[in-house]
Amino acid sequence: MTRGSHPGHYAEPVTAELPELPDLRALDGVLFDLDGVLTPTADVHMHAWQSMFTELFSSWGIEPPYTEDDYFRYLDGKQRYDGVASLLRSRDVEVPWGDPSDPITADTVCGIGNRKNEVFARVLRTDGIAPYPGSLALIEQLHAAGTPIGVVSSSKNAEEVLTIAGIRDFFPVVVDGVVSAREGLRSKPAPDMFAAGARMLGVDPARSAAVEDAHSGVASAAAAGFGLVVGVDRGAGAQALLDLGATLVVDDLSAFVTR
Repeated sequence: MTRGSHPGHYAEPVTAELPELPDLRALDGVLFDLDGVLTPTADVHMHAWQSMFTELFSSWGIEPPYTEDDYFRYLDGKQRYDGVASLLRSRDVEVPWGDPSDPITADTVCGIGNRKNEVFARVLRTDGIAPYPGSLALIEQLHAAGTPIGVVSSSKNAEEVLTIAGIRDFFPVVVDGVVSAREGLRSKPAPDMFAAGARMLGVDPARSAAVEDAHSGVASAAAAGFGLVVGVDRGAGAQALLDLGATLVVDDLSAFVTR
């Protein structure tokens, strides 16, 4: 295994099976996706999307039916309305975009997205959420070392999720769906959100790491020029993450925790 000209840059992709992984504390900074990386909220999102689209496709007579693969291909990591439009487009269905204030009964991209978010919010507030133990151990270690860390999430629920999970105070910078809408940042896989996160954190992407579990998120971080793009395989597929620009892939962030 050979290293490039700066910490964390590897000439070839590596996986968790290799004994040596980079020390993330040595980098300028680390930016984390939220859902599926820090917290298992991706499972809640998957359930909410599946429930909503299964009912919608059935009532509209849309074929083929919604599958789990649709989540990873069209929804995972994207801003909510972009994901709705992308999935409907895959079925040759076009509806008006509408407005974020649309009620959940509106047959618009925004109305459909709001319908899903109502399911998500209800489950989150009823059941709560806790960070993955390995992720918590890593952010605690980075925080103790003084390594700048932040969150880059397409979700407009990121602040609430971080607060409920008890980890909001670790992150001085959170670039989420609310910030993205306010600043006019394009959704992942465009580089905008990760580039903005690095800028707000005051770090050089080329000497920093981005941690993602989604196809669109890995592509976004790679396009933003991060020297180390860590893929976390929670179901998106290790090879797919590598193909989209991940430098390496692990099953859990505990792999980076030194003891």
